[in-house]
Amino acid sequence: MTQQFDYFVVFAEMRTGSNFLEANINAFPGLACLGEAFNPHFIGYPNKQDLLGVSQAQRDATPELVLDAIKATPGTLSGFRFFHDHDPRILDGCVQDPRCAKIILTRNPMDSYVSWKIAQATGQWKLTDVRKRRDSKVTFEGDEFIEFTARMQGFQVYLLNALQRSGQTAFYVAYEDLQDVSVMNGLARFLGIEAQLEMLDNKLKRQNPSPLADKVENFDDIPAALAQYDLFNLNRTPNFEPRRGPAVPSYVATPESGLMFLPIQGGPTEQVKAWMAALDGVPVDALLTELNQKAVRQWKRRNVPHRVFSVLRHPVARAHASFCQMILPHDRGFPKIRRTLRNRFKLPIPEEMPDAGYDAAAHRAAFKSYLEFTKANLAGQTAIRQDGYWSTQASILSGFGVLAVPDMVLREDDLARDLAYLAAKVGRSDAPALGAAEPIGPIPLAEIYDADIEALARDVYQRDYMAFGFENWQP
Repeated sequence: MTQQFDYFVVFAEMRTGSNFLEANINAFPGLACLGEAFNPHFIGYPNKQDLLGVSQAQRDATPELVLDAIKATPGTLSGFRFFHDHDPRILDGCVQDPRCAKIILTRNPMDSYVSWKIAQATGQWKLTDVRKRRDSKVTFEGDEFIEFTARMQGFQVYLLNALQRSGQTAFYVAYEDLQDVSVMNGLARFLGIEAQLEMLDNKLKRQNPSPLADKVENFDDIPAALAQYDLFNLNRTPNFEPRRGPAVPSYVATPESGLMFLPIQGGPTEQVKAWMAALDGVPVDALLTELNQKAVRQWKRRNVPHRVFSVLRHPVARAHASFCQMILPHDRGFPKIRRTLRNRFKLPIPEEMPDAGYDAAAHRAAFKSYLEFTKANLAGQTAIRQDGYWSTQASILSGFGVLAVPDMVLREDDLARDLAYLAAKVGRSDAPALGAAEPIGPIPLAEIYDADIEALARDVYQRDYMAFGFENWQP
C-alpha cells in the first residue's frame, strides 16, 4: 500500500498531554515522534545537541534541514510536536503540505492553565514515579488566563482555517481521549499503520489528578474573573461576509509622485483620482491602473518615499452612492440585480430612469428598501452575491491588508486637508486643491435623510460604525 504521508506533526500546547501522546505514538512499530523539533530553546528535547544529525545551530540557520531529515528516516514515519511559539518559518509549509499528517491535540483551557501554573511552581514538567510527585496550590489570575487562552485559541483558529482553505483534514484528539487505546489505534490507522496496541504506555503519570478546587487557592474568585471573559462571543458584531482578497486590479497609482490609492467601492473614487492626476499634471487615464501584485511591488521599489492610502465614506453616504450608481439606473450598474430587486424584493423603483414621477418621497422609500435588502444580503439571507459596493468598509480594508496595508486611512469629510498632508509626505508641497465632488443621484441625500435612514444604516453597517467611530451623518 502506498504511504499517504511523508511525516506528521502533533499540534499541541504545553500541559495538553503531548508527552503522553508522543509516548503512545512511539509504542507503535513504524512510528517515531521526535519531540519538539522546532522549539527555539532546544532541539527535540532539553539538553540534546542534535536531532537526526542536525545541530541546533544548523537548524536555526536552515530549519528545512531538520524537516528533510525527518522525512528521510528509513522504514519509519516520523514526526514532531509543534506549539504556537515554535519556529514559525516552517509552519505554513507544513500546514499546506498534503503529505504532512496533522494531529491536533486539545484540552480544556482551564485545566491546561492550572497545570501550567503548578508545573511552573514545582519545576516538575513530567512524572514517571508518583512517589516523586511535587504538589503546589496556585493562584488564579484572570488577565493571565484570558491571555493564555487567547494564544491557544488563536493558534487553533489559524490551523482550522488553513486546513479548510487547502481542503485538508486533521486527526483531532482531546486530552480525555489519551486514555482510550481505541482512539490511539485509530490514530495509527490514520497514519497508515496497521499494527494495533493492546494497552497504552503507562510510564508517564498524570501529575495533578485532584479536583480544580483543591489546586487553586482562590478558587472562588474564578467565576467573577470569567464573568468578564466573553467565552461565547456574546457581544460580537455578527459578520457573515466572505473574507475578501486584496483587490489589486482596483489600485490606482501616480506615475511620478509616489502615491497609491486603494479605492473602496461606493466611495469618492473619481474625485480622488482627479486630484491624483492633477498632482502629477497628467490626464486621469494616465494614472497607473489594472495592476497586479508584481507591478505593485515594482512600483513600491521605484517610488521611495511612497504612501499607500484609502478613503472612508460615511456609511449612509456610501450606501446612497452605491444605490444611485449601481441599482437605480436601468442602463448601467447591475441591471440583473436591479431587476431581481424589483421583482423579488419589491424594491419600489421605476422600470426605467429617469422617471418624471420619481420624487423625494419615492427616493426615500426606495433607499430605505435598499438598506433593508442590504441588511439581509450581508447576513447571508439572500441568493444575491455580497458585492463590494455594499460590503462593509471594514471587510474591504481587511482584504487590502493581505498585500498593501494603507499608511493612512482618510475620511471623506477631511480629504482636502489630508490629501495635501499626504502629498507633502512624498515631497510634494505644491499639491493642488481638491476638486468638487460630482452630485450623486437624481435627488441629493440631504433631501431625504432622516432619523429612520440613520437608524437603518446603523443596523446594516454596525461593524463600520463600531470600527471607525462614525457619528450621525451630517447633511
